[in-house]
Amino acid sequence: MLSPNDKMLGKLDPFYQPSVSKQKTSAEIISEARNALRTVRTQRPFTPQESQRKLFGPASSRTSENRPPSSFSLHASSFESSDSRPISGTRLSPLELKPKVPASPTREEDSCFSFPKPPVDPAKIRRVSNTRARLFRAASQRALLPDRSLPPSDSKKTVESKETVMMGDSMVKINGIYLTKSNAICHLKSRPLQLTDDGGFSEIKEQEMFKGTTSLPSHLKSGGDQGKRHARASSCPSSSDLSRLQTKAVPKADLQEKDAEIEVDEVFWNTRIVPILRELEKEENIETVCAACTQLHHALEEGNMLGNKFKRRSILLKTLCKLVDVGSDSLSLKLAKIILALKVSRKNLLNVCKLIFKISRNEKNDSLIQNDSILESLLEVLRSEDLQTNMEAFLYCMGSIKFISGNPGFLNEMISKGAVEILINLIKQINENTKKCGTFLPNSGHLLVQVTATLRNLVDSSLVRSKFLNISALPQLCTAMEQYKGNKDVCTNIARIFSKLTSYRDCCTALASYSRCYALFLNLINKYQKKQDLVVRVVFILGNLTAKNNQAREQFSKEKGSIQTLLSLFQTFHQLDLHSQKPVGQRGEQHRAQRPPSEAEDVLIKLTRVLANIAIHPGVGPVLAANPGIVGLLLTTLEYKSLDDCEELVINATATINNLSYYQVKNSVIQDKKLYIAELLLKLLVSNNMDGILEAVRVFGNLSQDHDVCDFIVQNNVHRFMMALLDAQHQDICFSACGVLLNLTVDKDKRVILKEGGGIKKLVDCLRDFGPTDWQLACLVCKTLWNFSENITNASSCFGNEDTNTLSLLLSSFLDEELALDGSFDPDLKNYHKLHWETEFKPVAQQLLNRIQRHHTFLEPLPIPSF
Repeated sequence: MLSPNDKMLGKLDPFYQPSVSKQKTSAEIISEARNALRTVRTQRPFTPQESQRKLFGPASSRTSENRPPSSFSLHASSFESSDSRPISGTRLSPLELKPKVPASPTREEDSCFSFPKPPVDPAKIRRVSNTRARLFRAASQRALLPDRSLPPSDSKKTVESKETVMMGDSMVKINGIYLTKSNAICHLKSRPLQLTDDGGFSEIKEQEMFKGTTSLPSHLKSGGDQGKRHARASSCPSSSDLSRLQTKAVPKADLQEKDAEIEVDEVFWNTRIVPILRELEKEENIETVCAACTQLHHALEEGNMLGNKFKRRSILLKTLCKLVDVGSDSLSLKLAKIILALKVSRKNLLNVCKLIFKISRNEKNDSLIQNDSILESLLEVLRSEDLQTNMEAFLYCMGSIKFISGNPGFLNEMISKGAVEILINLIKQINENTKKCGTFLPNSGHLLVQVTATLRNLVDSSLVRSKFLNISALPQLCTAMEQYKGNKDVCTNIARIFSKLTSYRDCCTALASYSRCYALFLNLINKYQKKQDLVVRVVFILGNLTAKNNQAREQFSKEKGSIQTLLSLFQTFHQLDLHSQKPVGQRGEQHRAQRPPSEAEDVLIKLTRVLANIAIHPGVGPVLAANPGIVGLLLTTLEYKSLDDCEELVINATATINNLSYYQVKNSVIQDKKLYIAELLLKLLVSNNMDGILEAVRVFGNLSQDHDVCDFIVQNNVHRFMMALLDAQHQDICFSACGVLLNLTVDKDKRVILKEGGGIKKLVDCLRDFGPTDWQLACLVCKTLWNFSENITNASSCFGNEDTNTLSLLLSSFLDEELALDGSFDPDLKNYHKLHWETEFKPVAQQLLNRIQRHHTFLEPLPIPSF
C-alpha cells in the first residue's frame, strides 16, 4: 500500500518532459534560472605603471602641442619679489607725470636740475614703484615723515637716497625729480589711493577713477600736454577729500593699533628673523641652509608672520627666492613650504607649484617630500585658493599630488588629511562652473586628468571606498565624465576608477542605482569604439553592474540601442582579432604556451561576459537567443578560437551560449543550431582544460532536453564521457554530467547505457561522496536512478546485489534527519542544507528507497528541472 507521499509522487509528471510540459509560474522560472544560469567572472583590465612621472603619460591622447609641459626651467628670476593678493577692480597703468620745469633756478641745488631718464632695468621699475607706494602710505598719514632715526631738528636735512623724499623749505625731490612743495603735494593728491591687502596703499589708475562714467571729462578729451596737465590738476583732491579718504581707508584707531603692532614686530624681526636671513645669505653649506630655513619657518610661525598680511613679507620673499638658484631639491622643498605659508598668489603661486612639481618628478625625492610634510601645503592650496584665478597653479599642484599618490607610503597621510574630500570637491567645482558657464574653464580638462588619476591611485583603499559612498562621489564622477566625454584622458581615468570600485558589491550597487550611467557608458562605447583602453574598461564596468543585480540588467537592456551597441562592438573587435591572427600552420608552440590575451581578445572577453550576465534576465535572455547576429558571433568565436589560443574567451563564449540555451523559445537561434553547437562542444570535451569541459557539459545539460541532441550524444559516445566524469571528484562537473545522464534516461531506449562502463556504481559512489554536503547533487543522482528503475521487477537484477545493498544503506542513513544534517556548518549554511534536504532530496530519496525495498513499482518517472 502506498503512503501519502508515494501517492503524491505517483501523480507527478516525469522528471523531464519536452516543450509540451505545463506552463511554469514566474516564481518557478526565476528559481530555476538562478540555478541554471550563471554570471561570468573576469579579471580587471591591467594598467601598467608609468615608468616616468609626467603630467600626461605616454598613453595620453594629448599631443605635445596642446598640453602643458612637464619639463621647464625655473630660476629665482621667475619669482616676483613683491607679491600681493589680488584686489577688487581692474588695475591699469598710472597716469603719466610730466613735471613743470621751473623758469630759473633760485637756489644752488636748482642749477643742477636735469630731466630724468626713464629706467630701463625692470628691477629699477619695481624699486621705484615700491618707493611710490611708501610715499603714498606716508601721505595717507598726513605727513611725509623723515627717517625716525634722525632727531626732530634734522627734519629739513637731506636724506641720502635718490628714492626718498627730500624735505626742504620750498623744494621737494621725488625719485630724482625736483618739484615745488605745493606741486609735490598736488602730485601725491593726484593719485587717489586704495588700501591693499598688506596694509599699505596703492594707486587707483586713471581708468579706475572714471569707472562707471559714460564719458571722460571734457578737459581730458583735449589733445596735447596741456590737456594732460589739466587732467592732473582737476583730479587733485582737496585737503578735505584726502582727509575723508584717510578716514574711510584706515581709521585712526586702527592706525594707532597698527603702529603698536609694528613696533612689536620690529623687535621680533630684528632679534629673531634678521639673524637667520643674514645666515641664509652668507652660508654656503646646504645642510646648514636647510636647517636655517626650518628655523626661519618656526620663527615666522611663532611671531605670527605667516600669511599675506605681514609688512616685511616682500623682503622675505626676495631672500627666499634667491636661494632657488642653489638647485638643491631638499633646500627647494623647504623654501617652497615657507613661500606657500606666506600665501603667495598669481605668478609666485604658479612658480612655487612648478618648483614642487619638478622635485616630485623624481621618485627618489618622495622621502624628502614626506619628511617636510609638503603634502599638507599642497592640499591647503587646493582647499583655500580660488580655482578660476589659479587654474594653472592647481594643475602643477595636482601633478605633484598625483605623483606621490602612486607611492603607498603616502596613502594613510593623504586619507587622514582629507585628500579625498578635497579632490571630490574640486571636481564638483569644475562641474558646477562648466554647467553654469556653458563652457570649459581654461585648463580644466588638464586639471581633471590629474585629479582623476590621483583618485585612481587611492581607491584601492577600503577607507577611500567608504568615503566615496559617504560623500556621493560616484554621481560627481559620472557628471564629469558626461561633461568631458570629448576628453578621452578624463574618461579613461574615471573608467579606471569605476572598474576598481565596481569590483566591490556596495560600490557596484551605488553606481547601478545612478540610472544615467547606462546611457553614459553606451555613449562612450559608440564614441570611442576603437579606443581599446577605454572601451575595455567600460565593458568591464557593465559586466560588474550586471553580475549580481537583475534590475541593472533590465535598466541596461532598456536603454535605446543597447543590444545593437554591444553587437557593433563585438563585430568591430572580432574583425580586429581575425586580422591579428596568424595562419594555423604558423602558430606552433607560441599558441600552445599560455599567453595573455591580446587587446582585441580582452574586449571580446569582457563583452561576452556582459552578454552572459544580461541573458539571465528572463525578459532579455530570449531576445538575445533569437538574435542571429549575437549567436552567430558566439559560434564563430568557438569555430576559430581554441582553448590554447585564448582560454578565457572560449569559456566565456560557451557560458553565454549555455545561458541562451536555457530558453526554450520558438524563434531561438540556439535551438535551430543545436546540433551544430553540440558538434562544436566536442573539442572542449576532449581538452585537458577542466573549466572548458565543465562549460561544455553544462551546455549539453540544456541541449540534451531535445531528442535529436540525445541521439547525437549516444551516436558520438558522449554518454561514456559523461559517466567517466562522475569519477572526476569535482562536485560541479559531477552535477552537470549527472544532469545529462538524467535527461538521457527519460528515453526508455537509452536507459541501458547506464550499465555501460559501470554507470550505476559511479552514481552510487557519487551519492556517497557528495550527498552529505550537496543535497541537490544527491537529488539528481536519485532522480537518475529512479528513471533507470522505472520498470523494475527485481532490484538486484536492476542495480546488482552490491550496489543495491549500498544504495539502500545510504538512502536509509541520509533520510535520517539527525544523521543527515549533523554537519559542522554555521547556522546560515545549515539552514540552506536543510532546505534542500527537505524540499528536493527527501521526497525523491524516500520514493526510491521504497521502490528498492518492494523490488518493483508502477510509478511514473518524476519531473526534473532544467540546467
